[in-house]
Amino acid sequence: MRSDLIARCGGLFRAGGLAALALLLTLTAASAERRVALVLGNAQYRHAAPLANPVRDAEAMAERLKKLDFEVVSGFDQTKPQTQATIAQFAKLVRGADIALFFYAGHGLQVSGKNYLLPVDAALEDETSLDFEAVSVDFVLHQMSRQTSIRLVFLGACRDNPLAEVLAKTAGVHGVSSGLAEIPIEKGGAGTLVAFATSPHQLADDRSGGHSPFTSALLKRIGESNVPITEAMNRVASDVLKATAGKQRPWINVSLKTDVVLHKVDLNAPLIVGEASAPQAEGGSGAGNTGAASASGQGDDQLALEVLRQKIPRLASDDPIFFDHPIDFGDPAIDGKSIAQLIKGKPLFSPVEGLDKSVWEDKHCDGCHEWDEVRLCEQAKNFASNDASVLRLQHPLGTRFKVALAKWAQGGCK
Repeated sequence: MRSDLIARCGGLFRAGGLAALALLLTLTAASAERRVALVLGNAQYRHAAPLANPVRDAEAMAERLKKLDFEVVSGFDQTKPQTQATIAQFAKLVRGADIALFFYAGHGLQVSGKNYLLPVDAALEDETSLDFEAVSVDFVLHQMSRQTSIRLVFLGACRDNPLAEVLAKTAGVHGVSSGLAEIPIEKGGAGTLVAFATSPHQLADDRSGGHSPFTSALLKRIGESNVPITEAMNRVASDVLKATAGKQRPWINVSLKTDVVLHKVDLNAPLIVGEASAPQAEGGSGAGNTGAASASGQGDDQLALEVLRQKIPRLASDDPIFFDHPIDFGDPAIDGKSIAQLIKGKPLFSPVEGLDKSVWEDKHCDGCHEWDEVRLCEQAKNFASNDASVLRLQHPLGTRFKVALAKWAQGGCK
């Protein structure tokens, strides 16, 4: 995977020069942290009514994790033998990973405090069915704990489960419940986060169409820029509570020694202003600079920052910026359009300098960047907190769009 990335960026470097080299360095540095994920989603059960969202949830999560530099092993609507084969593939790949992640959506149950996930061919006609038809969550945790530094587990298996009722009634098995049991953190060891869609022993809202409330919130929050995973999960919990009118409260157990950030944005990335923008001392030696500020180097730094700020383009209007109101950018290509309109349209410039136009001209911005109002606000806050950052790297909608984003964030992303 890393070699493919380097080869692809190498081609961009030949075509696009220094900016592509900066991209290469950024991407290869990010990929130095090895991330491996197992994603399973089961909906089309043979001995129970099909579920609405699990496969859609799992497919969307698999795609999101790939964009966060995870090597993803996935399985959808799998039988027990197929699930075992998928877990075996994951177990081989995950050994020694920096971050191991497991996401499951589908039916699950607990029996006497132990949690099981159910493949689509599970029937659960008697007590021995658990051994031969179900998958123990502890078994998956064991596989992802082999020489890994960080383990992240997300379980959306708390739906109303008729197979749990069958097992309890026909087999006389005690302690059976659709809701999953709490997983002690020592099961994963130090450096582990376990998140359930709802509290232990409770049922989660599955809803019809789209995604479950838990997965919707997770998809929105897990890739936010420079946000530690613990804070992201706090936001997930808040989103789910709001979406379910307080009826569903995700449960999270954490034992992480350090902050885990899945989407790091370097605010000190290379600038696109060019070599000529760097302030030059008279005679090229800098000998003409005097004073205490020059001695400390802070004066030069401040001067360089002011030079950059002078290159930030101004918008044609000082009116407040709103997400869905037309904006006078001062750029005829985008004037009179709102942020909401522009992120659904086509890019004006290549997202990567030197990239052939045929690759990006027919793409839509929201497809490439998965922009929505919340994710865009996070990006806008970065521009607002560091105004010179709007000059870093080319933007598919131009620098004036980034200036407008910064102003939008300053107004509270309304």
